Amino acid sequence: MTFRTRELVFLIPALILTTLGFALVYTHRSAELTPASLVYGGLFVALFVIAHLGCRVLAKQADPYLLPITALLSTLGIVMIYRLDETMAQQQAIWLVVGLAVFLLVLAFVRNLNVLRDHRFIIGIAGLLLLLVTAVFGREINGARLWLAIGPVHFQPPEIGKILLVVFFAAYLVDIREVLTVSTRRILGVPLPPFRYLAPLLTIWALSMALMVFMKDLGTSLLFFGALLALLYVATGRLFYVLVGIVLFLAGATLLYYLFQHVQVRVDIWLDPWKDPSGKGYQIVQSLFALAAGGLFGRGLGQGYLTLQSGETIIPALETDFIFSAIGEELGLIGAVGIILLYFIFVYRGFRISIKAREDFPRLLAAGLTSIFGLQAFLIVGGVIKLIPLTGITLPFVSKGGSSIVANFILLALLLRASDYVNRKESLQRSPGPEEGRPDFGNKVAVGQMTRYGA
Repeated sequence: MTFRTRELVFLIPALILTTLGFALVYTHRSAELTPASLVYGGLFVALFVIAHLGCRVLAKQADPYLLPITALLSTLGIVMIYRLDETMAQQQAIWLVVGLAVFLLVLAFVRNLNVLRDHRFIIGIAGLLLLLVTAVFGREINGARLWLAIGPVHFQPPEIGKILLVVFFAAYLVDIREVLTVSTRRILGVPLPPFRYLAPLLTIWALSMALMVFMKDLGTSLLFFGALLALLYVATGRLFYVLVGIVLFLAGATLLYYLFQHVQVRVDIWLDPWKDPSGKGYQIVQSLFALAAGGLFGRGLGQGYLTLQSGETIIPALETDFIFSAIGEELGLIGAVGIILLYFIFVYRGFRISIKAREDFPRLLAAGLTSIFGLQAFLIVGGVIKLIPLTGITLPFVSKGGSSIVANFILLALLLRASDYVNRKESLQRSPGPEEGRPDFGNKVAVGQMTRYGA
């Protein structure tokens, strides 16, 4: 079975579940089953079939499981949003179409990973500009300055910026990886590489701290810095960098705690939400009630007590920060664990791409993208279940948010491109030589070109 055939096999049950989910919610709203209840599911089937066909043409040997997981997560998110508000679901569906279009464009134009590495500084500057523009001109919502508005359209530039910076980190670390593993001096008995190579990384740390101050957002800064630490560890194998990075970040986060009240509030309600269950702790308390009410199998899709008679959601920001609570109430522990397992599988497949890669850039790129995706999922789920303080970020592919879903489709496209290259290279190395039936590539130059980061 080929990679794309396997992808199609796993897409079919994901899209069937989505169609049934829309039918259940539609039937709950109208109290009858009509052909219209299947229309919504059919539209999403068509969208992901187009994405699948695009992969067949543009990334024939890419990982076959990432797209089906994405299809199930993103369409389940729209089902839950449709359950809450039909207008919001239509907006999210439009952003899903945009995200899939961008996904195909990235696959079409980034046919050679080496292009990203060659333009690493342009990509890095673009990522920094997106963050700086947001810090200066962004709108402050719920205490964090993450939004820019162009007419009626509101979006979060940091969502795209973090992807660009991961690409830059991966390309830059390819150049200095060996130097970072060489120690030229010791401070307090700790071996350190030359300072001029550490300086850009320390600058990035300082920038992340500055972003926490000006954007007043701990979650984005944690994603930003967490990706850098993961890449440093993959590039050097030195746990020292990770430990020092964690200490530095905790120092900055502590400073942020004392500077901004909304961060203090999030930490306080994490420690004791029952101190003010009708005020500051209302969101997390209601989230815990919703998860408990779901039990093992849930109340059933469309049967949860998520909205009041006025149409307002019981939990504020339910469609964004707390959509996992809605899933837990209506699909129960089984459904919630199933969602978490989907994220685990996605992260596993991403790191598998990184491990299989023989060249530094594809390996670091896959590791960085996977790390930032997994960390984002952990932060939002951990906050909803009160494992960690709330960070205000979205659940990848599931939560409402156009910027988030477009950024995650870019991330998916880059992962699939890296996977396609790694699998092509592996299949080439496993093929028999020219004398054993493999076609001769003609000359050493052609073979040498295959070792670069192209398809």
